[in-house]
Amino acid sequence: MTDVAAPPTGAHTLEAEDHGHGPSHHTATGVSNEKMAMWAFLGSECLLFGALISTYILYHHRAVSGPTPRQLYDIPFTSVSSFVLLMSSLSMVLALAAIQRDDLRRMRVWLVTTALLGSTFIAGQIYEFTTFVHEGMTIKTNVTSGAFFVLTGFHGVHVTIGIIMLLSLVGISLRGGLTKEKSEVIEIAGLYWHFVDIVWVIIFTVVYLIP
Repeated sequence: MTDVAAPPTGAHTLEAEDHGHGPSHHTATGVSNEKMAMWAFLGSECLLFGALISTYILYHHRAVSGPTPRQLYDIPFTSVSSFVLLMSSLSMVLALAAIQRDDLRRMRVWLVTTALLGSTFIAGQIYEFTTFVHEGMTIKTNVTSGAFFVLTGFHGVHVTIGIIMLLSLVGISLRGGLTKEKSEVIEIAGLYWHFVDIVWVIIFTVVYLIP
């Protein structure tokens, strides 16, 4: 009786992994292609925000007419708004922990919470911009105000994109498109969200706190 050769251990392991967690798309670094792409994107974003922050630092004291942002800041209000945005990072972590436990309901709750906190921050930023315009400071008033509006406005756009992304993930989850095996999708979204939070900490410190 001829023995049937057993499949190689590595192939058996790979097959089991594919059936349990879907196809594997890892790079030579052990990080998935999707996560590597997000890291590369965030690296380019670091260059963008580095240029915008450097521009503000260079021009923040060169206004020759009209009010400057520093004359109109409401530090307590902006501090509360910043705290709200930082707390959204915590809810994002809880969303990732929930899907890793296969608790999809709580994951959706925490994703919506993160989006609401981000929306509160954006509402605060819109209120601040509106107040500045009523006080006579627009993006065209002077080079300082221009650098300020471009920097903080770009960050606000990034937060808004993050909010849309989170709400889209909630919709995908409601249609059954997100499972525990796809938790890396939430992890990648979390990388983006934590990035915009960290960038705001730097902007808030440089623009609002440092004389």
